[in-house]
Amino acid sequence: MRILHIGDIIGRTGRKAVTTFLPKVRQEFMPDIIVANVENASGGFGITYAIYEEFRRLDVDIMTTGNHIWDNRETEGSIVKMDNLIRPANLPEGVPGNGFITIEKNGQEFTVINLIGRVFMGLSDCPFRKFDKIKEQVNDGFIMVDFHGEATSEKNAFGYYVDGKVGAVVGTHTHVQTSDERVLPKGTLFQTDVGMCGALNSVIGMEKEAPIERFMKGMPRKFEVEKRGELMFNALFFEYNDNSEITDFKRLSITSGD
Repeated sequence: MRILHIGDIIGRTGRKAVTTFLPKVRQEFMPDIIVANVENASGGFGITYAIYEEFRRLDVDIMTTGNHIWDNRETEGSIVKMDNLIRPANLPEGVPGNGFITIEKNGQEFTVINLIGRVFMGLSDCPFRKFDKIKEQVNDGFIMVDFHGEATSEKNAFGYYVDGKVGAVVGTHTHVQTSDERVLPKGTLFQTDVGMCGALNSVIGMEKEAPIERFMKGMPRKFEVEKRGELMFNALFFEYNDNSEITDFKRLSITSGD
């Protein structure tokens, strides 16, 4: 089975990067399942139902999210209609939506669990213990975790915690792709962060001026998605066999200047 995990999609520019590069990537790698992190797809903050449908038309099978899941006010009401979208499973009890999803492709079950870290992030339950509870409910097929976290140490610790219990752990949130993709000692594919889709010459997808001024002066500034310049597409491709063993993987980083 071939899987493509697309990094955080940042606003309209990120969506343009996906529509620009995904057809070429699909032609070369022929993924059976496409997963994408979409929590920044609406103006850089959140997701709408219209954009969800846009990704479904692009044949994105599963959409993951993170700490920006509720930034768009409509999401709380519309998430029940987004059958292929999941939010972090370890958010506090009672929030709407699902934290993991299982789909069937080519006669095989494929599960994605969405978890969020607690270091430098908002309120959430322990992702390690939450994983253990979900794992009891998911016994068959390949399991992938999208771990949405700020701290690389927390992501690394989680990767080793679940090594041998899941097929892959893919980190999201920082928008900066890491070059540490590897198979851990007990067989789990791991990458600290898959990166982002958006403007190459930006501050993690945003116009440069406001973040620079905020860092220099400490004053609040509104961040806007960078709409100019070259596009960037970050993703992780991997393949596994009938025994859920990783047989191939490749980090993808494509720009419109390539």
